Amino acid sequence: MKASVVDLRYKMNDILKALARNEEVTVLYHGKVKGVIVPVKKDANKKVTDHPFFGMLKDNDKKPVQEIVDELRKPRYDI
Repeated sequence: MKASVVDLRYKMNDILKALARNEEVTVLYHGKVKGVIVPVKKDANKKVTDHPFFGMLKDNDKKPVQEIVDELRKPRYDI
């Protein structure tokens, strides 16, 4: 689907329907391509437990949360 900047403003519902049909939307400005809106790829097999940060603190549950956050946020270089 091709849509102008005006279409983005006034016909957003049609654009969202096109994205729901897994169509790419090409955005035009003065007749020239400015970008492409791509639908999100859904991975039905992914679970929250597959994320690398899930369970990262299971060994550190004796430390206070503030101490763990301070370690994660410490500066890159010691000055």
